[in-house]
Parts: sequence; structure tokens; C-alpha cells
Amino acid sequence: MLSACSTYDSLFGSRPSTTASAPPAASSSPSFTDRFTNFVTGGPSSTMAQGDSPPGQTDLDCPGVQIRQGASTYAQSAQDNGSAALSLRYQASFVRFARECALHAGNVTMKVGVEGRVILGPAGTPGEVTLPVRLAVVKEGLNPQTIWTKFYMVPVMVQPGQDNVTFTQVEEDMTFPMPPGNQFDQYVIYAGFDPQSMRPEPKKKPVKPARRKPKPKPQPKPQPQ
Repeated sequence: MLSACSTYDSLFGSRPSTTASAPPAASSSPSFTDRFTNFVTGGPSSTMAQGDSPPGQTDLDCPGVQIRQGASTYAQSAQDNGSAALSLRYQASFVRFARECALHAGNVTMKVGVEGRVILGPAGTPGEVTLPVRLAVVKEGLNPQTIWTKFYMVPVMVQPGQDNVTFTQVEEDMTFPMPPGNQFDQYVIYAGFDPQSMRPEPKKKPVKPARRKPKPKPQPKPQPQ
């Protein structure tokens, strides 16, 4: 069974309208990254129109995208000069999201894109900055369960003369088994900045092998008199 749908977060606005013209050939259809860019910039979108699904396919509603609490912004500062505001180098935040779902052979595959913005502060200078971004799929409930997660180091280049620049990160293979019943309704896609994952794990001290005690030497048996 193969089913697919394409949905966008409400931050993007309403779903783009479709025309009655024939769909383009598969070889010339834009990639998910192109559709994401076109949608953000107001260009043509290749979102599947109602009635275009092949026979036997049904809609699959994608989970919503939410920003993890406490992970909506990421800021870096220069050396403290007595003013936290004046020492700010840059701050990054999320702007909008898009996602696309497909069901094949019992597995859900999602393509998720996030767009954000980096704004230079008073102490900021042009150059490359690296943003720690994490995407995760979580089954919410009394005991939340992480279904899928991945950490990204996203490079962003700020050119001379720019004081802000956008960035995007697209994951095209977010795959996991389709849960039974209506459990898929409990799934949520989370996005957030995760600076903790940038820190290298502390090196474990090598475990010294235990010293073997020398075996006692056998005592000579007493000779009969």
C-alpha cells in the first residue's frame, strides 16, 4: 500500500491553489527543497491537488510541527563588556516549517523542512556561523516516547553588508514504522536548537585490567621416614 500527502504548517498561510493543467512529468517535478523554497518565496508550488492521487491511495495526515519549549532561539555573545545587549554577536530563531508524508510497506517516511533567520547583534561580524538544530518525532502521552531524532550542525554564511540572513534545513528521510490503531494521532514533530549536543562527550578513562594474584607454589609433599 502506498499513500502520500503534502501539508504545510499554518505559519506558511493557506494551501496554494491548483490549476486544471496537466501535471508535469516526474523527471521535471521539483524536489521537496524546491517546493519549500518556492512556497516561501511565493513561487509555484507542486503540492498534489485533490483528485490527483493514483487509485488505491488514501490521505495520510502529517503530524504537526512544534518548537520544543525553551529551544526557540539560539544566541552567541562576545566577551562580556559590561552590557549583555552590546556583547551579542548574533541570534537565530525559527520562522516557518513544511512537511510531507508518505506511507509505504508499513513505514511512514516524512520530509520535514525548517526555515529560520540569523540576526547580527552589535558585536556581530560577517562570516560563517554554525547552528545546532535538532528534529525529533515524539509520541506524546503520559510517558512521551521519542520515535526518531537527529542532530544537525547547520552552517550559515553572513555576507559583508548583511545584518540578517535566512537558513533552511531539510530532512528527506525521517522513517519509522506506522503505529497501530490511531496512535499516529499522538505523534508530534519537534524542532529546536540543541546547543548541548555541540559539546563533545567526555572521554572515558580506560579501565585498567585487574591484577591477577600469583598462584601459590605447590608445597613439596613430606617424605615418609
